[in-house]
Amino acid sequence: MEDWVGSSIPVFVGVTVIMFGGAAWMAGRALALNWKPRWSLLPYGLLLACGARFLTYALFDGQLWSWRGYVVSAVVIGGVMLMAHRLYQVRQMVRQYPWIVEPRGLLSWREKPPGSG
Repeated sequence: MEDWVGSSIPVFVGVTVIMFGGAAWMAGRALALNWKPRWSLLPYGLLLACGARFLTYALFDGQLWSWRGYVVSAVVIGGVMLMAHRLYQVRQMVRQYPWIVEPRGLLSWREKPPGSG
């Protein structure tokens, strides 16, 4: 498993999942609250994955040029960013347009039926 993440599992969890996962959550939230489209998450996610790989290398003697570790980091960070972006986008839609849409679960909304507003 350590070949896939380019470091030990505790280092991967601490740096990528906890530290950079928190940064990814905040970035996804910020992009959603500023009405940025979903594709705009991609460059920020890739840059955060580069940062996670560098800190793993610099602080914990991990592999800097591990392409598998980079891909796994990018997928984890991108997933966190997508989840935060969608969650806050739904909250924002429901809060700002309550006469048009209503929540349908945690990650989606639907149009209100005619005459229910």
